[in-house]
Amino acid sequence: MATDYDAPRKTDDDTESIEAIKERIPEKIASSPDIDEADHGEGFLGHEVIAEDLDVVVLPPQEDEFTCVQCFIVKHHSLLAKKTKEGPVCNEC
Repeated sequence: MATDYDAPRKTDDDTESIEAIKERIPEKIASSPDIDEADHGEGFLGHEVIAEDLDVVVLPPQEDEFTCVQCFIVKHHSLLAKKTKEGPVCNEC
């Protein structure tokens, strides 16, 4: 028997209202989000990380470095694949 998969499918379940569906869901599941509270927050440092002063020295690109125009990462000149009209492109791009 041939089946027309493009034909609209109508069943009695299609007319079921949202209210009827909500009534079938247990109240405990509907009211609580899917979060495992035992694992919540474990392994994370709180304000200790934020309170630390982080001193980072940022150096400008050196003479033997270039900034790739596709990934915008500063690379050593030995990783230069080609120079385009937009600028240098690294081997990884």
